[in-house]
Amino acid sequence: MNAILGIIFHSLGGASSGSWYMPYNLVKRWRWEIYWIIGGLFSWLIMPYIATVLTSPGWQDILSATDSSTIRLTYILGVLWGIGGLTYGLGIRYLGMSLGNSVLLGITSLVGSLGLPILRSIGNLGEILPAGDSFTDMLATTSGRIILFGILVLMVGIVLCGKAGLMKDNEIAKTNEGVNSEFKLTTGLIIAVISGILSAFFSFGIDAGKEMGEAVREIAVTNNFAFVSDGKYLFENNIIFLVILWGGLTTNLIWSVVLILKNKTGGDFVDTKTPLLRNYLFCALAGTTWFLQFFFYGMGETKIGNGASSWILHMSTIILTANFWGFYRKEWAGVSKKTKATIYWGIALILMSVIIMGIAKSDFFN
Repeated sequence: MNAILGIIFHSLGGASSGSWYMPYNLVKRWRWEIYWIIGGLFSWLIMPYIATVLTSPGWQDILSATDSSTIRLTYILGVLWGIGGLTYGLGIRYLGMSLGNSVLLGITSLVGSLGLPILRSIGNLGEILPAGDSFTDMLATTSGRIILFGILVLMVGIVLCGKAGLMKDNEIAKTNEGVNSEFKLTTGLIIAVISGILSAFFSFGIDAGKEMGEAVREIAVTNNFAFVSDGKYLFENNIIFLVILWGGLTTNLIWSVVLILKNKTGGDFVDTKTPLLRNYLFCALAGTTWFLQFFFYGMGETKIGNGASSWILHMSTIILTANFWGFYRKEWAGVSKKTKATIYWGIALILMSVIIMGIAKSDFFN
């Protein structure tokens, strides 16, 4: 049952992550840095704060009592994750949507799921890294080996989706001049590798901040709170997200302010020639939807853990949702049957990886 609930929660989180940008398409006559920081304030500050206040008993005392090195490390990992998010768009610019997303999400999936387990298996690094399974531990158990197989299936699915994207771009390029005019493979791949690695640091931040989540759990269990099951509290991770997202806010706020000053776009905040109320509301919706991805991720993590399986389930459902939106917007209309078959196979393998993760975390193997 925990595995099923974990898949449902991660699917809701992935659906939120794959959909959050849609409201930004309805923002009118605002420059990027304006709607980005308005939505970001909801993503990285307002909603995490509300979620923590409502679901994390004694959160202020917990932050005060937590070792400063734990908060500092969690925050720094959030800053690095924020840099990964900022460079994401640059990678898409030089590689294109299809290839860029496939490379970036592939790297983030691989690093986020296996980065720490591999490092824990090297020498004495496991003693200084956040606690968790090592790669050796995963190889030693049936569920661990199934998870590794699921990761392999996911990576093949991502490669096929990327291939389908390239095929589509090539077909479109034959009938549209100027397509991929900024395509720079080497530059794009370098940026994509950097962004993909740093974007996975959110997963590392969750591990680094476990002390705070465990403190919330202890209070919830001791006081017989609702939503406590099998010794875990469904919302225990929200306090960790609060600190990680302070780091993400720092990175994005600095960059947005730099752009606002450089481009002199601060007047957009109060420009009555734009639909101000509509713009603010859609930015708030985008930011809130973005935060929901990790709100649900935290719920799923309490059911199946923050190891490779949770991160892969999260990334899989993001990719699936993004592709479904692509079909809804008819981005694949007019392409060849071979290209459609390739994207269908990619999506099928990604769905299969989700099923494999569910099997690996089922009670039968645990």
